[in-house]
Amino acid sequence: MDDPNGGQIALFIVLGLVLLFVIIALVRAVKIVPQAVAIIVERLGRYSRTLDAGLHLLIPFVDRVRAGVDLREQVVSFPPQPVITSDNLVVSIDTVIYFQVTEPKSAVYEIANYIQGIEQLTVTTLRNVVGSMDLEQTLTSRDQINGQLRGVLDEATGRWGVRVNRVELKSIDPPDSIKGSMEQQMRAERDRRAAILTAEGFKQSQILTAEGEKQAAILRAEGGAQAAILTAEGEARAILQVFDAVHRGDADPKLLAYQYLQTLPKIAASPSNKMWFLPSELTSALGVFAKGFGGPVSDDGAVPDSGRAAGTSPLGDDLPPTTLTDPAEALAEARRESAAATADATASGTLSGLPFDPSVEQGQRPGGAAVPPRAPEPPPQDAPPA
Repeated sequence: MDDPNGGQIALFIVLGLVLLFVIIALVRAVKIVPQAVAIIVERLGRYSRTLDAGLHLLIPFVDRVRAGVDLREQVVSFPPQPVITSDNLVVSIDTVIYFQVTEPKSAVYEIANYIQGIEQLTVTTLRNVVGSMDLEQTLTSRDQINGQLRGVLDEATGRWGVRVNRVELKSIDPPDSIKGSMEQQMRAERDRRAAILTAEGFKQSQILTAEGEKQAAILRAEGGAQAAILTAEGEARAILQVFDAVHRGDADPKLLAYQYLQTLPKIAASPSNKMWFLPSELTSALGVFAKGFGGPVSDDGAVPDSGRAAGTSPLGDDLPPTTLTDPAEALAEARRESAAATADATASGTLSGLPFDPSVEQGQRPGGAAVPPRAPEPPPQDAPPA
């Protein structure tokens, strides 16, 4: 006889297996696809459809998920690649690729690994592009290289369902020896620019300095001219005033002769005059002076007696008596100083003259009277007579 308990146990086992199968089938039949992800489904080994984001039902044990493809833009950095330039220099270039999968079916079935394919295509294209450039063009033509790489990669990866958005060169590293040469070149270029700027600054400084000196010289010349004009005008006014004072004062020959005697020592004592000349009118002036104070002077220098009592003044009795130097002695002293000055000028070898205008003494006043010679400024009253 069969055991009824054994049959029930076998039934429970079968029911459990069926329940487990149903659960597994349900799990495999329901597929939830996240956002920005595409799932390739194969049915019995062949491509069936592409599942987008959402809830999908599959036939258990018939439909199979082949691969999931990320539809977001991806950034892949490739390791440095040695590239030879047209001038036979090896440079190391790092690249960064920005791409996005647009056709999940092509990305899965057209190429086994589209990332590796993009990397190798980037390396070969980069070597072709950089190989036609020299080092300087490579360093300065990043945008051109990026554009050529993007165009070649976008065309080649189009059939893979991949779109290359951007290609960037992270770094271009030439050899160390080339770096040293480039640094020296840049240093020399900067030194040259600094020298040029220094020279330009010095040139501008010299120009401004010369312009300032020119303007200062012009201003000084104008100031000197105005000063000379004002000085000349002042001297002219002083001469006119002195001349007018002499005319109004009606100076007699005695005063003029005395001024001659007072001026002779100053002429002889001047260090710039090594030789000077006495005017011919000096003798007549001294004669007038002698006549005024004691009578005419003879040829031997003696003064004749005028007949006037000693101590009397010709100007009036109300003036106090004065004591004057003998005219003969004054004339002899003046002649001695003149001879000494002449000898000094002859010994030094430098000749100079004092101009004398005899026409001044010969001139006439506006009223017809004779104009006496103009006397220089008298010395202080306490100076010893010449």
